[in-house]
Amino acid sequence: MDKMPNWISQTAEGVLIRLQIQPKAARSEVSGEYGDRLKIRIAAPPVDGAANEELIRFLKKQLGIPASKIHLLRGDSSRAKDVLIIGVSLTEVINTLSGSI
Repeated sequence: MDKMPNWISQTAEGVLIRLQIQPKAARSEVSGEYGDRLKIRIAAPPVDGAANEELIRFLKKQLGIPASKIHLLRGDSSRAKDVLIIGVSLTEVINTLSGSI
């Protein structure tokens, strides 16, 4: 890896990823970088937390970790979200999510 993507960083608690969410997509998938965030399309509407729940399910499946290791820090009702992932390496998250682009 030549350069660290702007959308991810290591913290004392775990790996912080900055996401841009597009709700109501045909399917949940990583769609590329969006400024300094990673864009993820989510197959759920932004109603009653459905998009946030689908985002957690999507990240859980992609990273192969329990949902309890995924914490939404910022952006509960926004498309711009900051998510903390505990128990995985920075490299593992980058390789898994970048490989989906």
